[in-house]
Amino acid sequence: MNVPELPEEVLQAHVDGRLDPAHAEAVAAVLAAHPDLAARVAAWRLQKASIADAYASLVDEPVPARLVQAASRPAAAASTAARLSALPWQTRFALAAMLAGGIAIGWVVRGALPTGGSGPEAAVAALPRDAAIAHAVYSPEIRHPVEVAASEQDHLVGWLSKRLGRKLVVPDLAAAGYELVGGRLLPGNQGPAAQFMYQDATGRRLTLYIRVEPSAAPATAFRFSEQGTLRVFHWIDGSLGYALSGEFDREELLSIATRVHRQIAS
Repeated sequence: MNVPELPEEVLQAHVDGRLDPAHAEAVAAVLAAHPDLAARVAAWRLQKASIADAYASLVDEPVPARLVQAASRPAAAASTAARLSALPWQTRFALAAMLAGGIAIGWVVRGALPTGGSGPEAAVAALPRDAAIAHAVYSPEIRHPVEVAASEQDHLVGWLSKRLGRKLVVPDLAAAGYELVGGRLLPGNQGPAAQFMYQDATGRRLTLYIRVEPSAAPATAFRFSEQGTLRVFHWIDGSLGYALSGEFDREELLSIATRVHRQIAS
């Protein structure tokens, strides 16, 4: 399926909530039909949330005097803007990419993003990121949050188990107040991955992301990751990696993750 060429400024406006409802709905429909494009937009949302979270304490600080002075020189600012706008679009795009790369490098140093690399440890480090992106892409969906609904649970589990080559267990979280919405097949770095979505009576959603890990990946206890308001508990058990994602406080998510782990391990 060909990915539509939506202008980047439109996608950025969608992430920032600057589109009118009609255009926002149209973009959302395109994203729902193109997971690769949706994943790209979800990554931007996570980066935006992480940046906002990191600098929240600076919002109310007074503006430094040097910046106030710089802002009082409109002629210089206008001259700089004019010179930039006169550059070829390829040059302006390269400058923007360099700036974005600088921001990303800063977040790797801070620890908000995995540092990449290769091998089992790198794969484990990427697990919460991949799960968070999948959660951000599909949990807001109203009409198409899953591929196969919970009403076809036996088919869903059999299908995803076959695709991952492992017998999957879908935890029952009714005692915690969450009912299964359904699930879907996702692409992963090591092969196919599965996502199961749950929802409570108020509409809050959490997702369980499962994928096959490299044979050399070590078993791990619970690990915690935070991407803005989205929190993830992840672990490796045997040949499968699990990540539970949701916008919950840490203790609540840990309680549900413990319940999930207990059912999977039994």
